[in-house]
Amino acid sequence: MAEAVSLPTGFGELEVLAVGVVLLVEALAGLSLNSLTIFSFCTSPELRTPSHLLVLSLALADSGVSLNALTAATASLLRRWPYGSGGCQAHGFQGFAAALASICGSAAVAWGRYHHYCTRSRLAWRMAASLVLFVWLSSAFWAALPLLGWGHYDYEPLGTCCSLGYARGSRNFTSFLFLMAFFNFLLPLFITFTSYRLMEQKLGRTSPPQVNTTLPARTLLLGWGPYALLHLCAALTGTALIPPRLQVVPALIAKMVPTVNAVNYALGSGIWQRLSLQ
Repeated sequence: MAEAVSLPTGFGELEVLAVGVVLLVEALAGLSLNSLTIFSFCTSPELRTPSHLLVLSLALADSGVSLNALTAATASLLRRWPYGSGGCQAHGFQGFAAALASICGSAAVAWGRYHHYCTRSRLAWRMAASLVLFVWLSSAFWAALPLLGWGHYDYEPLGTCCSLGYARGSRNFTSFLFLMAFFNFLLPLFITFTSYRLMEQKLGRTSPPQVNTTLPARTLLLGWGPYALLHLCAALTGTALIPPRLQVVPALIAKMVPTVNAVNYALGSGIWQRLSLQ
C-alpha cells in the first residue's frame, strides 16, 4: 500500500486545513467532556454503580473516537499523513474498534436503562461487567478482521486519515460490510430504539423516565448512518459517482457523536452534577 505523501486530486490546501480545524475542535470537545465523565466516575464513589459502569465504558469508547479524530486533525493540519502504512493500519484499527464500541455501548446503556426502569430491579455488577466485556471483545474482533484479510484499512479520500477501505468495492469488502453493518449498526440501533420505546410505553406519562428516550437512537442514526450509507453506496455502485468532498462529510458528522453522547449520557444521568456538588 502506497503512503499518502501529497494532497489528492480535487482538494485544495485550504480545504484540508478547514477539515483539520473541524476535526481538532471535535476531538478536543469530545476528549474534554468524556474525560470529565471518566474523572467523575473515578472521584465520586456514589457513581460507582453497574448502570454507570455502562456509561463509563461508553465514555471510554467515545474518548477513543475523539483520540482518533485528533490524530486525523494533526495529519490534516500537516497536510499529509506522516505515520506511514503501518500507522495507517493502526489508526484504522483503533478508530474502527472505538467506533464499534461506542455504537454497541449505546445499545448496552439503553438495555441497562430498560432493565432498571421496566423491571424495577437493580442491574447486577456481573451483568454490567459482562456487557462491557462483550462490547469491547466484539468490537476488537470485528476491527481485527480487516487486518487478517477480510476487508481492509486504507486512506480516506483526503489522504490524512485511515479507516475501513471502501474504494475497491470487491466481494471481500461487500461480504464483510453487510455482516458487520447488521451486527454492529442495525442490531444496536434496533436494541436502542426498542428499549427506549418500551420504556415509554410501560411507564407512560404518569411516571416518565428521568432520561432522554429519543436522542440516543437519533444520535446513532444521524451520527453513524451517513457513514454506513457511504459504505453501502460504495459497495453497490462504487465511488466514481460520489464526489471526494462529499465522501469526507460522513466522517466529520461521526466525529461529533462523542460530544453529543457526553452531554446526553453524563449530563442527563446527573454525573457532572455530582462532580460539581463535590
